[in-house]
Amino acid sequence: MSHPDPLLDSASALVAEHAELETAMTDPALHANPAALRRTNKRYAALGPVVAAYRAVVVNRAELQAAHELAAEEPAFAEELPAIAASVTTAEQRLHALLLPRDPDDDRDVILEVKAGEGGEESALFAGDLLRMYLRYGEKRGWRSELLDETSSDLGGIKEARIAMRAKGTPEPGDAPWARLKYEGGVHRVQRVPVTESQGRIHTSAAGVLVMPEIDEADDDVEVAAADLRIDVYRSSGPGGQSVNTTDSAVRITHVPTGLVVSCQNEKSQLQNREAALRVLKARLRQAARDAAEVEASAARRSQVRTVDRSERIRTYNFPENRLADHRTGFKAYNLDIVLGGELDPVIQSCIDADEAERMVAVGDGTAGGIAGGTGGGTR
Repeated sequence: MSHPDPLLDSASALVAEHAELETAMTDPALHANPAALRRTNKRYAALGPVVAAYRAVVVNRAELQAAHELAAEEPAFAEELPAIAASVTTAEQRLHALLLPRDPDDDRDVILEVKAGEGGEESALFAGDLLRMYLRYGEKRGWRSELLDETSSDLGGIKEARIAMRAKGTPEPGDAPWARLKYEGGVHRVQRVPVTESQGRIHTSAAGVLVMPEIDEADDDVEVAAADLRIDVYRSSGPGGQSVNTTDSAVRITHVPTGLVVSCQNEKSQLQNREAALRVLKARLRQAARDAAEVEASAARRSQVRTVDRSERIRTYNFPENRLADHRTGFKAYNLDIVLGGELDPVIQSCIDADEAERMVAVGDGTAGGIAGGTGGGTR
């Protein structure tokens, strides 16, 4: 009679689902439905690492059992036991981590907003630095970036900007824009001598970043009724308020039930600006619903900072010391110039590692409920 194995038992349903999806992907009917095929591909890709880790545990355990049997007959084989046992531990830890409840939005693209805060023109210049940093990061990861809206300052900074960042094809689990960039939401503080400072004094200012999973066409959980929208059109304006367009192409959409307002003026076409604003509005509505659900469920996850107050910061960028410090994880690096050039992975990885450690503590033995649905969106 076999004994219960909590680790493998909790993974077995996902392994079986992976096999079912593999069979389903050979069905021509699925390929005739692009939205369903996309969801299936994402789920299949998300389950792949779980299946690989499951098989690694099985193989390594079998090797360890065989080594014990050989060592009982020939003591010389005992020397190999520690290395094989270490391989078993590593494989089990990997599977354990993959079975933790996952963020169901981790395979999504994102809409990222950067907004200047306290600090006047210097804050706007720093917001521009952050925007370029994210664009370069996306370029290094092979993502497609689309500028949805941008309001510039007089000295070439950014008062507010929104970009959409999309992965090409089906990214590996953990590599999609939301899985990486969701940790960027919050207040970013900068310490440097502003270009507007004549005495060479170091100033502190801040810019805010908001990251939201983008809603794709296959989603049916965000519905925006036309009757709930108030749409205003106006003439686009640039730095200082001067008109940059001779037609009323800028669009402002107000979601009356919630009071959310989104404006877009980057495109010359009113229709394009309207579509961009609706994309941002849907993402904000879904994010607001997500935040409310987490609060109601007392989810132990950090919410993104909505205000741009220097006292509520997640990260500091110190230019005189070429230093970056993440205040949530304790991560520090003295290559700020390289980070601003798009080399964000080390600091993001520190957030991912800290998040995973917290979830491992919360789950305990890793067999709590929620595992089956946590590695990605379902195939419904």
